[in-house]
Amino acid sequence: MRCSQCDCSDTKVIESRDAGDGQAIRRRRACPDCGYRFTTYERLERPQLIVIKNDGNRELFGRTKLLAGLYRACEKTPVTSVQLERLVADIEQALYACGDQEVSSSKLGEMVMERLSLLNEVAYVRFASVYRRFKDIASFERELSDIRKRGKAIPLKA
Repeated sequence: MRCSQCDCSDTKVIESRDAGDGQAIRRRRACPDCGYRFTTYERLERPQLIVIKNDGNRELFGRTKLLAGLYRACEKTPVTSVQLERLVADIEQALYACGDQEVSSSKLGEMVMERLSLLNEVAYVRFASVYRRFKDIASFERELSDIRKRGKAIPLKA
C-alpha cells in the first residue's frame, strides 16, 4: 500500500481489526519515511450490483453514495456512524442474498426506509421526504401519521 503523502511503497500495518460485522478488515498503517498514519479497509469483492432507476437507466450500486445520503438524513441526530455502517452492510447482505444482480431503486429505497424507521424517526422522515419527493406539508403529515400508527422507533444497538 502506497503512502498518500509521500508515495512511499513500503507502508507498515500497525493494527488490524474486523469492521462492519466481519464484512471487512480495518488496517491502521504508518509510513516509515514520513511517519504519516492512515486507515485502509479490505472487503470481499463481490459481483457488481446494478440499480435500475425509475427512468430505466442503470448504474452501479454505490455503498458510499448510500452512506452519504444516510449521513445527510441523520445529521444532528444521535445515530452513530457505526449504526449507519451496519445498516448499509445489512442492506448489502440482503441484496446479495436475494441472488439478483439487478435491483430497482424503489426496492432499495424501501429497504433503506424500513431499516431507518427502526433506527431514528427524524432521519426516517428526512430520508422519506427526499426519496418520496414530498411536495407539500400534507405529505409530511401523512408520513408522520403513519409513524404514529406504527408506534415508537426501536433503537438499534450501537
